[in-house]
Amino acid sequence: MEKIRCLIADDEPIARQIIENYIKDILYLELVTTCKNAFEVMEVLQKEQIDLLFLDINMPKFSGISLLKSLAKKPEVIITTAYPEYAIEGFELAVTDYLLKPFSLERFLQAIVKVQQKLKTIPIGNSQPIIVNKENEANSLFVKSDKKIIKLNFDEIYYVEAYGNYIKIYTGTMILTPQTLTEFLTKLPNNFLRIHKSFVINFNHLKLIDGNQVRLGNDKIVPVGKSYRKELIKLIE
Repeated sequence: MEKIRCLIADDEPIARQIIENYIKDILYLELVTTCKNAFEVMEVLQKEQIDLLFLDINMPKFSGISLLKSLAKKPEVIITTAYPEYAIEGFELAVTDYLLKPFSLERFLQAIVKVQQKLKTIPIGNSQPIIVNKENEANSLFVKSDKKIIKLNFDEIYYVEAYGNYIKIYTGTMILTPQTLTEFLTKLPNNFLRIHKSFVINFNHLKLIDGNQVRLGNDKIVPVGKSYRKELIKLIE
């Protein structure tokens, strides 16, 4: 699968870092470089193939809106700004999405799905990008369940299932905790893999792939989404 080549344009270092960290979490995205102003953006666009531009509006000397108006040919654009009043003008300039700061990883992912669908890098029916998890040197984490706070060792987790605004974490038992699958996945180490829009597995417990399902070490069967299967096979190969 070809990666989406990204450019970040924002004069605030913290804002650039947040987007850069989000990009690192998503397998399909590749950060080419970052820019502090519109003139740097124009220079990069002349030299590099850029598929997706994360563009702040309030930049010195030349605004993001002015930049968009000046470009004869532009990549897909996601505006990232603290100013909601430019949304209509942004969409009139055919931006893909408009993110109001501060935005969550989950909202960021929704914007990326729109870009993927426009660039046809994933099937329209796939609702979430595959995520590469943040590096995590710890071997455990704490989750809330009912009125308890439970410590979970990563190697004890077989798989995780989406359940609305909750997730079900399967160890020797099932633990229900109030967060989304996307949010939880960013807290897990790299041996956890999303294989379905509703399922994440611990790759270390994978025993068998049979068509569009996998068997884990606890003999549980988990479905594999059609659009995720190629990536799963690629990882094994």
